[in-house]
Amino acid sequence: MRAAIAILAVIAVAAAAALLVALAGGGSSDDNARAPLPGEPSVAIVSPRNGARQTNRAVVVKARIQNFTLAPQHFGGEPQLGEGSIRFALNRVPDCVYPSKLQRAEESPLGRGRLVGASFDFPQYSGPNGILAERIGASGSYSPATRPEIYYHDLRAGFYRLVVTLARNNGATTPYHAVTNFQILPRPGHGPKCAAGKVSSAKAAAFD
Repeated sequence: MRAAIAILAVIAVAAAAALLVALAGGGSSDDNARAPLPGEPSVAIVSPRNGARQTNRAVVVKARIQNFTLAPQHFGGEPQLGEGSIRFALNRVPDCVYPSKLQRAEESPLGRGRLVGASFDFPQYSGPNGILAERIGASGSYSPATRPEIYYHDLRAGFYRLVVTLARNNGATTPYHAVTNFQILPRPGHGPKCAAGKVSSAKAAAFD
């Protein structure tokens, strides 16, 4: 009898621990692991889906926003509760890196184990959003938007990481963001060849 009670107690403790991990979002390495609380703002990336692979050199990014109002008429103005804009940030993961650099990225407490790579938030890639970024001094950092979508074009083959963040009217970031990783495939026989001493950094794209 005592053994049965002890087993039940262990099971109960384990279940409680698992529940706490789930609530804290600790059971996944994905940046979107924590589920939003009721009424809390949230953003999710509809396309491209995480892990998508395509040959097209352009991508239409679409996001789904809840409990947050996009307010183009207040863009650049004073912060207002529950409204603002979006920051789209697209970076291409480097093709080849030295193992030591990749290791530093993987072990960094700030980088989440990923290499950032070159930004594609410039007018020649993100169009009108890139022009707006240039106007407010955000080129190469992010492309602002007051609609839940953006069009990137003239992208090279490789791995890309896209971060979508809700921002206040004045451009200040909020904690609410979503991440997706996708690949633009090279033409047959045109894949990158790493120089001696370097390794592919594809795994730094963190496909889940």
